[in-house]
Amino acid sequence: MSNNKPVKSAGTSAEEIISWGKSHNIETCFDRAEKLKPCPIGETGACCRVCHMGPCRLIGKNAEEEAKGVCGAGVATVAARNFLRMIAAGTSAHSDHARDMANTLLEVATGETKDFRIKDVEKLYKVAGILGIEFEGRPVNDVAKDVAESFLQDFGRQNGELNYCKRAPRKTQERWKKYGITPRGIDREVVETMHRTAIGVDHEADHLLTHGLRTALADGWGGCMISTDISDILFGTPKPIKAEASFGIFREDEVNMVVHGHEPTLAEAIVDVASKPEMIEYAKSKGAKGINIGGMCCTANEVLMRHGIPTAGGFTNQELGIMTGLIDALSVDVQCIMPAITEVAKKFHTKIITTSPKAKLYGATHIEHDEHHPNKTAEEILKLACDNFPNRTTKGSHITKKSPLIGGFSDEYIEYMQGGKWRGSYRPLNDAIMAGRVRGVVGIVGCDNPRVTATGIHKYLVRELIRNDVLVLSTGCSSAACATEGYLTPEMALENAGPGLREVCEAIGIPPILHLGSCVDNSRILTIATNMAAEGGLSDEIAGMPAVGIAPEWMSEKAIAIGCYFAASGVPVIMGGESPVGASREVTKIMTEVWMERYMGALHFEQDPEKILDMALDYIDNARKYLKLRKYEPGKFGTERVLMDMAARREIKAAAHAGVGGIDESES
Repeated sequence: MSNNKPVKSAGTSAEEIISWGKSHNIETCFDRAEKLKPCPIGETGACCRVCHMGPCRLIGKNAEEEAKGVCGAGVATVAARNFLRMIAAGTSAHSDHARDMANTLLEVATGETKDFRIKDVEKLYKVAGILGIEFEGRPVNDVAKDVAESFLQDFGRQNGELNYCKRAPRKTQERWKKYGITPRGIDREVVETMHRTAIGVDHEADHLLTHGLRTALADGWGGCMISTDISDILFGTPKPIKAEASFGIFREDEVNMVVHGHEPTLAEAIVDVASKPEMIEYAKSKGAKGINIGGMCCTANEVLMRHGIPTAGGFTNQELGIMTGLIDALSVDVQCIMPAITEVAKKFHTKIITTSPKAKLYGATHIEHDEHHPNKTAEEILKLACDNFPNRTTKGSHITKKSPLIGGFSDEYIEYMQGGKWRGSYRPLNDAIMAGRVRGVVGIVGCDNPRVTATGIHKYLVRELIRNDVLVLSTGCSSAACATEGYLTPEMALENAGPGLREVCEAIGIPPILHLGSCVDNSRILTIATNMAAEGGLSDEIAGMPAVGIAPEWMSEKAIAIGCYFAASGVPVIMGGESPVGASREVTKIMTEVWMERYMGALHFEQDPEKILDMALDYIDNARKYLKLRKYEPGKFGTERVLMDMAARREIKAAAHAGVGGIDESES
């Protein structure tokens, strides 16, 4: 990485606002991160506080062998227990989101909620088929009701396994069963985690971590996958869409309403109601020309990939957005909301609005989301934003720069774009990997973090990976980091990608970094890997694929749950920063060596971005060797298959219309 890096953020507009704020004595997360250093004992997992005999700090030169808590628990036990509780919290966050989505689907199906309808019936039928629910000839809402009730059963299931475990490749399922990590019910696994980690219960690190993987799988193949599928059913399965990113999305002559958080239901209603003529007229009555909707964090990804709503960025941008002085109202729900935003808002006119019954902030206005009448809640929020428009008084750090992007690549669209509606498959991608055009695939996901040069590691890694012919799949705040600097465009491939990846991107017409959505949409990466395994030619399970997961700037417990469900599914994962289990060599060895032996997945923690890159490329190259694929050499490709470009597809279409091909490729 370059030594000429900004002090606090790698985002050019973000750094400009940070500097402006410093000159106006406005404190942000970047200032607090600088002043408040991490506890060196807790940071490495060596502090136990699960009972009132502690907290016990297990320190010393030979702490791993000698240090014990009051009860006698050693470093490995304490580090493993702390880590499991992070998995449980992350799984709870995603899965509570999924529960709400399942209840919304049920309410739509039964008519209790009339403001939403099922937009993607084809996706509903696809899900019903996976769940073993009959859908042929039945009313759509009846099918939706059965699907919702089937999903809800996954939360309280006491025995058996989650419905979606069957979606994993057969050999992946066999690994889970062999080592006893197949998840049962989502809530059961979380509760058992909390029980096992209580004082005086489970003390063997490997035994604890094995259940941790079971809990994490309940997140990935349960909560996350359920959330993604229901959002697609209700609001539409994403396909590529143009949008813009950065702080330049805010408009001086319009009401700027920003949605922030993670749950898409109210945000969808706000987007819908904001476009209604009567609401636009209301905004004009307050002196504005209209209403401009923007997003932050994962809610931004949800409305971006379905409506083209612009994003102001990820986690570390939320205070900075307010500091533009242009946000009239910021609506928040759950997860990754900084309580500091209400303090920053006091210096401006911005109204902070909490909407979830689960989450309130000091100093915020609470307008609770009415799940049966979401449009009514949206109208109340938007009117408050419009009423606040005339109150813009404090001049903020106005930013005009904004970057174009292409977002919204669902796994269904990735399959479609490789061959059209009738010939869609993952064969072109598999062939490109086998031939060496594409070296491998890396998912870069997770948060941005003010304890490093925020968003900088994301940007460094994606640049270097695509230069090395690695296709990047991006979600959550990592997508926002890429978007705000203009990385999510096809032109990025022409300018920066290696020759093989560039050829693939040009042929299909895609960016080298595919925006897959919010953090729950990491489940799309699981589905993509499963489809690649089913297509053949590579590994017949997720394990062994030339694929790696990276969360370079993670900060949330959700990221730990995500990393673990990928590791348990057979993907090596690299997390940035200090290891939260670094105090224990035993726990570290289990996560790296033992998990690799059992699941062909691992969990590493590494602070150096260049080492993260080297580790990822080594994993990919070793996987290619394991699969007996041709050795990757830049610019040198195999001749197994000719990559079909759009011109070739048009020839197929013309032949089909002439009666030669026998198949209508009208949607290819």
